[in-house]
Order: sequence, then C-alpha cells, then structure tokens
Amino acid sequence: MSFKNLGLQKEILQAIDEKGYTEATPIQTKAIPLILKGNDILAGAQTGTGKTAGFTLPLLQLLISNSKNQRNHTVRALILTPTRELAAQVADSVKTYGKYLPLKAQVVFGGVNINTQIKKLQSGADILIATPGRLLDLVSQKIIDLSHVEILVLDEADRMMDMGFIHDIRKVLALLPKSRQNLLFSATFSPEIKNLAYGLLKSPQTIEVASHNTPAELISQIVYPVDNKRKRELLSFLISSQKWEQVLVFTRTKHGANRLSKQLTLDGIAAEAIHGNKSQSARTKVLHDFKKGLLRVLVATDIAARGLDIDQLPHVVNFELPNVPEDYVHRIGRTGRAGNEGCACSLVCIDEHKLLSDIEHLLKRKIPKIVQPGYEPDPSIPAEPIQNGRNHLARSPKSNQQRSHAPKQNTANHRHFKPKSPPFGQMKRTHRDPQKLPS
Repeated sequence: MSFKNLGLQKEILQAIDEKGYTEATPIQTKAIPLILKGNDILAGAQTGTGKTAGFTLPLLQLLISNSKNQRNHTVRALILTPTRELAAQVADSVKTYGKYLPLKAQVVFGGVNINTQIKKLQSGADILIATPGRLLDLVSQKIIDLSHVEILVLDEADRMMDMGFIHDIRKVLALLPKSRQNLLFSATFSPEIKNLAYGLLKSPQTIEVASHNTPAELISQIVYPVDNKRKRELLSFLISSQKWEQVLVFTRTKHGANRLSKQLTLDGIAAEAIHGNKSQSARTKVLHDFKKGLLRVLVATDIAARGLDIDQLPHVVNFELPNVPEDYVHRIGRTGRAGNEGCACSLVCIDEHKLLSDIEHLLKRKIPKIVQPGYEPDPSIPAEPIQNGRNHLARSPKSNQQRSHAPKQNTANHRHFKPKSPPFGQMKRTHRDPQKLPS
C-alpha cells in the first residue's frame, strides 16, 4: 500500500518521499492507521520489517494534530529502547521523518557523559528516546519531567525483558500519566511479554506480520558441522574463498568476540569486535567503519548487536549457537532485510547438537547441513553438550553458567546532582532551529 493512502500529512509524506520510499511494509500498513486512531498496540514483528517507521510516522502526526496539548517542548512522547544503538537508530528516524515538523527530539543513553546530555536537554523536547537506566538517572536528578507524556513506545520489549530491565520499566511506568496511548513492539510474544502487555495496554489491537518466531523467507540458512578447535580456520576459509565482503559474526561472550576478531585480523581479514565493554564512541566508530566497508567482519555479542541497522547486510555467521533458541531468530534477522536476500551460516560442533535441535524445533524444520571438505568433524571427539540457558538456570541458580548467561540487571549509578536549571519539561525553549535535533 502507498504511504499516501495511510492518512499521513504532506510534511511527513515529503520526508518519506525524500528517503525514496513509496510503498509501506505490512507492519506499517497495519499499524499506522490503528495508531492514528488512538489505539493501544501490541505488535509482533521481526527485525527488518520497518517497525521503527511503523510507530514513528503516526507518532509524529499525532503530536502535531494535538496542538492544544503542546507545552513548550515538554516531553509528550517517550520511546524506550533496550540498547544505545537502537536508541540512536530510532532518533535518526524521528529526525528524518520529522524534518518538516516543528517538533524537537532528544536521545539519552548510558555510556556517554551525562552532563553533555543534561546540557542538550535544557532546550526541551517533544519526543524523548531513551534507554531505561539513563532515563531514571536523569529523572532522579530532576532533569526530566514525564508527567505530560501522551504516547509511550516500548521498542523490542522482549530484549528489554531479557536484559533485566523489567524493574526499571515499572519504575518509569509509575512516573507517567495514567491516561496515555501505549505501543508495545516485540519480536516474540513470550509469557513475560504477554503479562507486561496485560498490565500496560488498554483494549489493545494485536498485530503480527510474520509467523511466530519464523525468520524472514529471504534468508537462506546453512549449518557447517566442524570441530570446535577448527571453527576459526573454517570461518577464515569461507570468508576468503567465497569472497564475503560484509559479515556479522556472533559469539556468546565479550572475551570470545575480542579473541576471534584478533585471530581474523592475523589471518588478513579486517575485523573488529563490538560489545558492552567498549565505550560508546568506540562502538560508534566500529559500526561506522563496518557500514562503510572499511571493516570486512564485525564480531558481536547478542546484546551489542540488538538494534544494529545495516542496510543490505548479506551474511550473518553464528560462530557459536545461542543458548536460547529465540536468540537465533534475532541474530539471523540482521540479514534479509527490506526485501534483500541474505545468508545465515552456523558453525556447529558436536557440543552444540542439542542447541541446534532446540533451534530446529522452534523453526519447525531442519536446517540444511554442508560438510566442507578438509574440515570434516573428527568422529572420535566425545560430546560435552552445552545445556540450554533457561533450563539450566532453573535447576542450578548459583552455578557458573548462570553468572555467564543470565541477563545482567541494570546497575546505573544514581549520582546525586543538583541542577542549576528548573526541571526539564518546565523550561522555556531556547532554540528554534528544527535542524538542531540530535542524531
């Protein structure tokens, strides 16, 4: 369906047209009219389906249409995301599609200097994009006022649950007006998400644009059986022999990501790691270099890769299978986006056969296997199965496995800070240039 038939105003349509888009994706076609009518939304959509524009476009129009509620750039829309990268991506979308509208947006997340963000917030904002920890930091310092929020968006709510943000989310909800519109987007509808939705949403409209936990049809999936000690050799061989130029590789741990990126570099393949221990500036630079083709391989952990928006990414490799089958879907969803074909390869050793079986059970089909000549698994090596993270945690809550795989609780440092300026949301606007939105 054309965007012109979705009830969007001309300023928004002009911005969409300048991006080169004409036809809305299924999630946009279904979500935009319902959101414009004021409905609460529970939307299930895989990555790469256009869900960000699916809530950004109607959100912008609702804020402009409800001009009587404007309060001199007080926060009227709050978008919560699980990661810094996703927050920055959403902020870019708001800036792009709202370029012809008199709305101001700000983005805040951890890992960068909080005082710099406080300074930017002094000019106010109609739309705030935030990660939960940094948002609560700023609220506790009375920099941000959430008492006038009209629209709340929880983006990638399932990942926020996985990362242990549920308590922070509840704290944020307690600060918001009871009368508001709520939009919840999630790649999966787990019991935890359904419970959250039940307490948050009012008579929600449910939208699903793909079968539950089903990867995009444009992604071809392959398993390469290989011994664990030869995985790096096989990966280097595949990248070089098949001339892969842009490859996103997943490992389970930050240490594993660092080690693999160094090994690939020694093999003559330009590679860098991205994970939570790296500073925000370092992560931004690595991602920029990867997108520009200066890096051939980006090695990432699950949390760091969540929200990465890379156009036409052709290859995703599971160097190690995830402990939770649903994370496999999130990983390979980085490719095959926006109508482009993609390839997802998994290097699977004998220890991971149970994890592979769980993934195939989730997908309801077998993944084709290719044994690469010269890298055949040694049949004499015994298996030491890696247990599924969730089941193992339930049996042994104090185990080392729990410490390595359980989601970390947000440990934001709530420093005491007494601002010299009045609370954000009550400040007068000082900048009128709509081009001065943060990216």
